[in-house]
Amino acid sequence: MLLTPGSELLGCLPPLSADSPWWPETRSILDVVRERYGLEVTILRLLEAESPQPPGGSVTYLAELSEPVPAGFIPVERWEGVLEEHPLRHPWARPGGPAMDLAWAGSILAEQGLRLVGRPEQMRTWNLSSLWRIPVEGQTLWLKVVPQFFAHEGAILERFQGGPLPRLLAHHGGRSLLAEVPGDDRYEASGTELLDMVRLLVESQREWRGRVDELLGLGLPDWRSARLTEAIGDVVERTAGQLDEDDRTTLAAFVDGLPARLEAVGDCGVGDTLVHGDFHPGNFRGDGQMLTLLDWSDSGVGHPLLDQPAFLQVVAPHEVEPVKHHWHRLWAEAVPGSDAPRAARLLAPVAAARQAVIYRLFLDHIEPSEHIYHRSDPVDWLLRTAGLVHESSSS
Repeated sequence: MLLTPGSELLGCLPPLSADSPWWPETRSILDVVRERYGLEVTILRLLEAESPQPPGGSVTYLAELSEPVPAGFIPVERWEGVLEEHPLRHPWARPGGPAMDLAWAGSILAEQGLRLVGRPEQMRTWNLSSLWRIPVEGQTLWLKVVPQFFAHEGAILERFQGGPLPRLLAHHGGRSLLAEVPGDDRYEASGTELLDMVRLLVESQREWRGRVDELLGLGLPDWRSARLTEAIGDVVERTAGQLDEDDRTTLAAFVDGLPARLEAVGDCGVGDTLVHGDFHPGNFRGDGQMLTLLDWSDSGVGHPLLDQPAFLQVVAPHEVEPVKHHWHRLWAEAVPGSDAPRAARLLAPVAAARQAVIYRLFLDHIEPSEHIYHRSDPVDWLLRTAGLVHESSSS
């Protein structure tokens, strides 16, 4: 669905086929539009989709032409939808929004004496981020823009400079300009590389034990016992209508028992600190010599072992026990006398319920047309929570 640079509605291009099935990925779509029609466009947002959730299927995007309409015929079809304003729409999903983000990045390049050597490429856009690749002389930079509820990422990156995080050139609000990280995404990591990932996380978390007020001052959300208990109770109550009676009963008892459970976690002695929030091998890049931990948007303050279940869930089954043993040994060394294995067992359903809280947060702060990305996530994570509660009570 095309808009002119002046926000005039032109109509919809005929169907196009893209290489990637993932709806936020824009590069292959824009390449096809450029090759077939000679148009430079920027995708603003998803308008509708035929599938109930990603990936794949037929989708319709709203896109903005980067230049005036070329002379001659542009093949467009009618679109029967309605473009409406919405107060929760992110700035980069509005006409002119991406141009403002790029203008900010351009001002940073000028301040730092960096010369643009090619057209910035839009790589991804959806309700949680906008990502651009910016080629400058001698290197490639990345512009990442996130919603206000993720805007603490820039502050975290700035405070951690010199650690195993991306190099930050500048940040403002939800915008961050980052140096490219060498290597590949490490989704398929195994063996000692997994152990190195855990070590890097635990080392960062050790540094912030006893300094949670500093983290909260950077704008990180509070997932310590009292706040987390309240948030989990709220999402269970709001999602109850989508659960059967057995799961509602299990989760109600789980919520009632949360204060005692989390008090027992506290007795294990590890303590609250930094939580990455989306810790898994795919959020690392590596070149065989160095690992860099990406995507700190989901970070918060709470028990560090909240990061463990998501990581263990995606590693190969034969890797789980060695990684878990390594993880717990690191905490035993960091906090002598602590009981990380018991804390991890107690936290397993809590970590799943926290995921439901996070996805509820997304749904509360994005416009309805974007709910399709996350609509089923709160109930899915609460069902997983109920399953873990049953599992722990029967073992």
